[in-house]
Parts: sequence; C-alpha cells; structure tokens
Amino acid sequence: MKTALVPLADGFEDIEAVSIVDVLRRGGVRVVTASVGPDRIVNSAHGIKMEADARLMDVIEDAYDAIILPGGGDGTKNLLACEPLAARLQGQKASGRLVCAICAAPVVLEAAGVIEGEDVTCYPACSSQMGRPVQPVPVVADGQIITGQGPGAAVLFALVVLANLMDERVAHGVANGMLTELA
Repeated sequence: MKTALVPLADGFEDIEAVSIVDVLRRGGVRVVTASVGPDRIVNSAHGIKMEADARLMDVIEDAYDAIILPGGGDGTKNLLACEPLAARLQGQKASGRLVCAICAAPVVLEAAGVIEGEDVTCYPACSSQMGRPVQPVPVVADGQIITGQGPGAAVLFALVVLANLMDERVAHGVANGMLTELA
C-alpha cells in the first residue's frame, strides 16, 4: 500500500489539507496526518480544530511514498520553523520519492533546498519568495516535485498526486466518483 505523510501546522489552509487527505484515501493511499506542534490538535487558518493522527516527531523517520504540505500563510510560517521537517524533505527527495506542496507551502520546499531545476507553481503572492520563476497554472508536476497554486486547485492537486502515487486509472476513478475531472 502506498503511503503519504501530511504535516499539519497551526494556520494550515483547511480545504487544501482536507482535500489531500480525502482524495488520497479514496484512492487507497494510507495517509498519516502529523502535527508539527507538541500535541495532535491543530488549528486551521479558518478556525477549524483538527486532530492529527500523530505528532510529526513520532513519525518523521517512517518511510513514505510522498510527503505533502498544505499551505496557508501562518501554516507555512510554522512549517518553515520546523527544522526537522526541512531535513526530512531533503531525505525524501534524495530517496527518489515524491515531495509535494500547495499554495504558500512550496516556499518550504524552496527554503529546504529541495527544488532544484524543476518547474513549480505557488500562490501568486508567494512567488517572490521562490527564487525562481513560477508557472501561472493550477498544478505543476515535474519529476518528484508536485506543486499547486492555491485553495481553488486543491482537489486537482490531490488528484495529480494520486495519479503519481498510484496511476492514472485510479486517479480518474476517484475524479469520476467525485464528479470532477483530472485535467
């Protein structure tokens, strides 16, 4: 079974985190949500409290086929402040596995030195923090790096991650069941 880690920090973008978890689980991926804080309760950008499956420090050394970062302004700042996460992202990339981020969170990949020559996208207001040109499109998949532009692209982003983790058939099946399309 394919596995994915979704780190959650206070201020995470609600729709991005939930879309990632929902779409991947529908597609048969074992998803572990992990709080970067000291306990498992994490507060979203819009006041929703979510209980993560684990604390990041308890699962950070486990192997995952993908690590996927939801965005959100404060959530991204809190992910950036989590030094063990940067090292884990570097190890994930070095191992040939997927590293994914949406909205403001591609900034975390940039800061960790994970993005090299890959094409990326991000929330337009964050593009100046990327140190490279960003594509003005909803989702970019380039090698091991998958990035999404923002909340409106959350389901498509999750479907593209699913297609890369599983296959196109599984992703199209999930998309059809959700009455949406995998473009």
